Amino acid sequence: MISRAERTAFSDWAWTVDRWLLAGIGLLIISGLVFAMAGSPPVAERLHLPTFHFVNRQVAYLLPALAVMIGTSFLSPRHVRRAALVIFIISLALVVGTLFFGQEVKGAKRWIFGIQPSEFLKPAFVVVVAWAFSEGARRKDVPGNVIAILLFPLTIGPLVLQPDFGQTMLVSIVWGALFFMAGLHIIWVVGLGGAALLSALLAYKFVPHVHARIEAFLEPPPPVAGVPANFQSETALESFIAGSWFGKGPGEGTVKRILPDSHTDFIFAVIGEEFGVIVCILLASVFAFIVVRGLFLAARNEDPFCRFATAGLVMLFGLQSCINMAVNVHLMPAKGMTLPFVSYGGSSLISLSLGMGFLLAVTRKRPRTRVLTEVAASGAPVPAAA
Repeated sequence: MISRAERTAFSDWAWTVDRWLLAGIGLLIISGLVFAMAGSPPVAERLHLPTFHFVNRQVAYLLPALAVMIGTSFLSPRHVRRAALVIFIISLALVVGTLFFGQEVKGAKRWIFGIQPSEFLKPAFVVVVAWAFSEGARRKDVPGNVIAILLFPLTIGPLVLQPDFGQTMLVSIVWGALFFMAGLHIIWVVGLGGAALLSALLAYKFVPHVHARIEAFLEPPPPVAGVPANFQSETALESFIAGSWFGKGPGEGTVKRILPDSHTDFIFAVIGEEFGVIVCILLASVFAFIVVRGLFLAARNEDPFCRFATAGLVMLFGLQSCINMAVNVHLMPAKGMTLPFVSYGGSSLISLSLGMGFLLAVTRKRPRTRVLTEVAASGAPVPAAA
């Protein structure tokens, strides 16, 4: 047992970190390894790789991911802001670099130096925007809202050019939610909603990739050589029907043998077929618990930055989870978005660990004296006691 009397960095962390959030994240990580063993071997065999190639690589990625998450969770809010700003600048530069030097995969340039920098851009962007909004809310001499507004096109511009409309939509929704939390005027709400609708219509009209996916989702064209246009989405939906409530059993599914992305974007369909709808509901409940717990901690946090950052990070996490699961049950067109901590992917796993590390850091229990000290150090007015 760790005693409260032990004044070490680890003992402070152990007593102040939110154990419910930590337990939920740990449960997802363990589940991800179990489901990877069920869904990835057929993909490895199709690519003439060792049977547990993707499982072994996921374990290898997990070690630095855990180090990133735990290490980041030790940071104070001030150091979280600084780290996020550095990561944001580097990630944005790399995203821009993909436009010129990136590897093109499935019609999009999202990879450079073997990583997908947009994955790291998301949590860093949320924290930096939360910083801007919080400073604008508590310091009249800081144009926080203006800075947050300028950061938005600076971030989504390169994502649109890649193109990566899934990440663009995700970042836009979270940014809009934080803007709403910051107390924007109703005119801004209407204006932002109209701009989002106009952007979606323009993408549908002028971007062939977006147009084709939406059309295939709404009105599937006739099959070509017996293969439907939205083959992956339809096959994923059928896997839930085949698995029913209790599933066919681990290793007994067939969808993982025909879906090319069964270990990444469509791992939820593999879970549905082999483990059943009940396990899928339990898994979705873990995601929901993390989001609800995070929002609860945000609501009672006295520090404006921690409140904004917590809300933004759990919304980012929850929306990505919802989008992936919605695609798997054929409620949305395919987005190429992973299921957090469950899907295979090095960049995804490490960037999610970074985001959850930020979340654990800004939700740690901090005595009011420490809060006031950090607020005073930032140069902001010290709030009065309640």
